[in-house]
Formats: sequence, structure tokens, C-alpha cells
Amino acid sequence: MEIVDYQKEIKELKKANRIIQKQLERSEADRVKLEETNEKKEYLLRKVIAELKEYQNNLQERSHELEMMLFNLQIMQNKMSSLGSLVADVAHEINNPVGFIAGNLTPAQEYIQNLLSLIDLYQETYPQTSQQIQETIKLMDLEYIREDLPKLISSMKEGTDRIYNISKSLRTFSRADTEKKVMFNLHEGIDNTLLILKHRLKYSKIRPAIQVIKNYGKLPPLTCFPGQLNQVFMNLLANAIDALEESISGLSFDEIEKNPNQITIHTATVQIQDKNHALIRIKDNGVGISPDIQQKMFDHLFTTKPVGKGTGLGLSIAYQIIVQKHRGTLEVESVLGKGSEFIISIPIY
Repeated sequence: MEIVDYQKEIKELKKANRIIQKQLERSEADRVKLEETNEKKEYLLRKVIAELKEYQNNLQERSHELEMMLFNLQIMQNKMSSLGSLVADVAHEINNPVGFIAGNLTPAQEYIQNLLSLIDLYQETYPQTSQQIQETIKLMDLEYIREDLPKLISSMKEGTDRIYNISKSLRTFSRADTEKKVMFNLHEGIDNTLLILKHRLKYSKIRPAIQVIKNYGKLPPLTCFPGQLNQVFMNLLANAIDALEESISGLSFDEIEKNPNQITIHTATVQIQDKNHALIRIKDNGVGISPDIQQKMFDHLFTTKPVGKGTGLGLSIAYQIIVQKHRGTLEVESVLGKGSEFIISIPIY
């Protein structure tokens, strides 16, 4: 082999060596890049794992909170169920003595009237009585007794009627719902709820009585869960009273009288999508509700009630009862400073 051939082979070997060197350099660069990529991937993977663990912890905490809330709600439900039974039993026990008193008031009134008539007859027959009888008549003020005693009996009868009506309302309001819907008079449910809330509606030293305006239309008996609807009426009416009391804060008695507190209840039968619905509108002229609150007020667990003023979950529960249990709708129309109106519609089957 000649020198030229050797030189040529050496050149080719050097060229091949340079190529291999470049390939090695590229491989090293690729290895470095791959390591960097793997480090980035490992960092991102660790970050994702950390975020997932944090999310899992948050879910566990939330799950625990919900479990505790469910547990408390179950306890509350059991208490309310027991309280409802107790109220019904107490109302029944009250009815017995009240019925006894009411049953005796009518004959007592007749006996008193007979005695007064006898005294009149005696005075007509014997106008000249002894000095002792005259002094006794004057001392006991017979004329006042003659005038006041019938009023007294009438007042007692009115009192027993009121106790009976309250007792009846409590039994109706606390009635336990069965698994199946039953026929129910909505007007009776609203009236019973108003009677139970009468202590909050009546006149007080700081304000006149809240006016309740009832515009009842014709409503057929509704197939429903009466106890649940009574709860809805109680929530809406109690909220209306709260709004009215808030609206008069700082006002004098005379100022309130000029613009009296009012709750208007309107009922009617209307057609919605070719089907009859019972419509109930409960309106107040209280403080009103802001648009922001209106968007969230029916949400689950949303409340604006301060601590010590109840759970504040009444509207959320009312919404579930109307929409989920009765296939109806519950809406609100409100303007700040002017009042609110809650509109219920329930299909009539």
C-alpha cells in the first residue's frame, strides 16, 4: 500500500472520528436535555401530587363537615318530630278541660240570667226592702254586677274559644306527614299559621299591630304534604315579620302609624302551561332584599341570619319543599326599601 493510500485512509478515519465525536456531543446534549425534562416532569408531578393531596384533605374536611351537619340535622329532625308529637298531645290534653269549661259556660250564663231576672221580679214585687238588704245591695254594687257579670261570662267564653282555636291550630300545624300526599285546605293552613304568629303581629308598646290583608280566591283542596306546606308558610310569614320589624328600627310610634306595616296574602287558581296551579303570594312592605342576596337566598346552606337568630335555612328548606316535594315553583320579587313578595305555585292534581 502506498503512502497516499494511507493518508487517504487516515483522513477518512479522522472524518469518521469527528462524526462520532459530534454524535457523542449531540447525545450528551440530548442526555442533559432529557435529564432537565425529567427533572421538570418530576417537579410538576410532585406539584400535582401535592395539590391532589391538599384537595383530598379539603374533601375529607368538607365530607366531615357535611357528615356532622347531616348528623345535626337528623338530631334536629328527631327533636322536631318528638316536639310535634308532644305539641299534638299537649293540645289534645288542653282541649279536655277547655271543653269542660266551655260546656259549662252556656248553662252558667243561663243560670245567671235567671237569677238576675228573679232579683228583678223580687224588687218589683217587694219594692220596700229592709235597711239591711238595701245596705248590702249598695255595698256589693248590684247594678254594676248586673251589668258586668254577663260581660264576664262572655269574656270567659271568648277566652275558651281562643284557647280551643290555638290548640286546633297547633295540632294542625304539627301534624306528621305520611308517606303519601293527602287532601289539604291551604287557607286553613295559612290561617292556623297566622294564629300561631298572632303574638308577633299584635299591637305592642313600640309599634301598632301589623296589618294582615287576606285576599283569598277560590282554591280547591290540594293533594300535598300538609305539615311541610305549613312549615313553608311559617318560614315566609316569620321572615316577613322580621323584615317589617327591621324596617321600623329607630322610628316613632306615630311615624309607623302613618305608613303601617302590612302583610298581604293573595291566593288564586291560575293556569300555567294548560294546567291548574294553586297560587299563593305573600307580600310585605319591609326592608326588601338586595339583588345579590336574591340570587343566593334559595341556595343550600346559605344564610344571612346572625348567630342566635335561628339557622337561617328556612328559605332553602322552603324551596326544596315546594320545588322537589310538590313539583312547584318558589320565586321572589323584591325592591330594597319597599318590600318583598314571595310567589308560590303548586300544580293541582
